[in-house]
Amino acid sequence: MSAEKNIPVFPELTIQDIFNCQISSWYPKFSNISMKTTIIRPLPAAFREYLQADGVFPPIGSNDSEDGQEPDDDIENSSGSDESPLNNTFSFPDLDKTIRTVIEDYGAVFPKLNWSSPKDAQWILSTSEFLRCSSPADVYLSLKASDFIHHDLDPTSAFEGIRDPNPVYDLELALRKWYHFDRSREMRCFVRDGTLIGISQRDAVYYDFLFSSSMPETIMQTIQTFWERDIRDQYGSTSSYVVDVLLTRDFKRLHIVDFNPFIAKTDPLLFTYDELRTIFIASRESPFAPVVRIIDNPAHPYANVNAPRYQHNMVPLDALALSHGRNRADFANALAEAVKEANSASA
Repeated sequence: MSAEKNIPVFPELTIQDIFNCQISSWYPKFSNISMKTTIIRPLPAAFREYLQADGVFPPIGSNDSEDGQEPDDDIENSSGSDESPLNNTFSFPDLDKTIRTVIEDYGAVFPKLNWSSPKDAQWILSTSEFLRCSSPADVYLSLKASDFIHHDLDPTSAFEGIRDPNPVYDLELALRKWYHFDRSREMRCFVRDGTLIGISQRDAVYYDFLFSSSMPETIMQTIQTFWERDIRDQYGSTSSYVVDVLLTRDFKRLHIVDFNPFIAKTDPLLFTYDELRTIFIASRESPFAPVVRIIDNPAHPYANVNAPRYQHNMVPLDALALSHGRNRADFANALAEAVKEANSASA
């Protein structure tokens, strides 16, 4: 009993544990069972500076238009000014070309940096299809408008809690083939010290078909079999991590969506980390099976019935007003000018 009390809530991770969750680390090992992805690196030296610059605006030359003219050119010519929003001097023509080539191949892409994707930036895109990017400007704007991706720009955030004080890494851009998938079949799996201990429904919505008498057992068996056969030994030295998977329609196979570190800022969803610690202790007794948790009724306390996803990152009302009657490029420029004027007024 005393030994169990000494087991911490979180396993001690190393800098390599964090690097192993970087998409360029795990994707080559699992490309045959994950969505098609192109990883671009190295990125231009000024790309990080662009993402950290104030305002939301696309780099010069990144907008696609039917007549071949940049929307930014129309705005500049009509205003009589040679300045682009916030004195924008960022331009990445080679990266634009690479992104366009990938989009031509995939049809549309879902962008991601080393660890994080801009899931909170859907509001900046002109499509209702979640983070569907069909041009370099879409990719840049979704990253620029996101709070989530700043985790990857700051080493102190990306490696928070890790003892190595000076991790060195290069920023990378992953373009994942976009397609619509049923989020009811997405699950988050918790692995600690080489044991799959918990499986949680990813989307906090009640789906009645998930709570049939046999479905939790089916989900557990499919994921455990897949994990033991295709992930456990191939993943690498890390024995504690969180992996998101998407089950196929027949619930007999699955695809890897992403890996995350087993740390507090990775959402435990329908568990708490204290509960996962208790389950981990129980896993040392035989026999043991991973605990599966799903939303089992519409009144479940975690059921997010009406609230929009990432509601705390939704676009401000002022920005919504600016978007009225404007296309994506016009809105980005108008928003940038509004930010510039607000900064000047408060100076």
